[in-house]
Amino acid sequence: MIFNNYRAMDHLRSIKNEKLTPGHILELHRILTDETLDEPSDAGRLRQADDIKVIDPRDGTLLHEPPSHLELPERLERICAFANSDETSTPFVHPVLRAIILHFMIGYDHPFVDGNGRTARALFYWSIARSGYWLMEYTSISHIIRRAPARYMRAYLHTETDGNDTTYFLIHQLLTIRKAISALHEYLDRKGREQKETEKLLSASQKLRGKFNHRQVALLTHALRNTGEGYRLDAHQRSHNVVYQTARNDLLGLLELGLLEKVTQGNAFIFYAPEDLRERLSELAS
Repeated sequence: MIFNNYRAMDHLRSIKNEKLTPGHILELHRILTDETLDEPSDAGRLRQADDIKVIDPRDGTLLHEPPSHLELPERLERICAFANSDETSTPFVHPVLRAIILHFMIGYDHPFVDGNGRTARALFYWSIARSGYWLMEYTSISHIIRRAPARYMRAYLHTETDGNDTTYFLIHQLLTIRKAISALHEYLDRKGREQKETEKLLSASQKLRGKFNHRQVALLTHALRNTGEGYRLDAHQRSHNVVYQTARNDLLGLLELGLLEKVTQGNAFIFYAPEDLRERLSELAS
């Protein structure tokens, strides 16, 4: 599922400037649910029956009964029409609110046997990226929702039981977005401090000063705090958005200095940080 989410985000970047179509939604669902469903043929396909219901796991109470599967093709068209509206459309809907409502609409219609939540959140990211809010790609609303799933469920329930007033869901998701952005800033602050500590360690030695580029410093920073972690060339390449040869030079450079160890796994090389990495850095610095 983690790999599928990565592939889905990559796919969303490629279509963020296109008009959303039902085909896009089906393809997104197929990517997100690949090899995760009991019935593989359900990936990328609208549900074929009306046996999907949202039940309260505590007492079995019926919380939500989605629309009939016969209505889904038309409803998906309407979702796309709403998703493709912009600031010039009437009535005006703020882009952030449009992205949240798009999330709600997929969750409400439950168009798939499974994976509706994943698809809804992915479309939220597509919509908000399309409107220029690029920072949101680096946040995780799923992480915040998982901390308090009952609040997420109640936001849907309150909306449905109050004349489909989406204010409840909008407020919940706006608070979720704020928490996700705060968590991102906390993460960046922490990583920034860690990076500076490693740079200070390296710059303290005249021999090491300027010896490593910022990508290698980032890897060493991570390795110093994650003993035994494995690093792949393709992962390093994607993390820093560089060409394969640059990623290869980064890792081989650290290998030649004895700061990484290489093993073969299948057709790929895996580079591991040794347990005594800090000691090895100190020896190089002396």
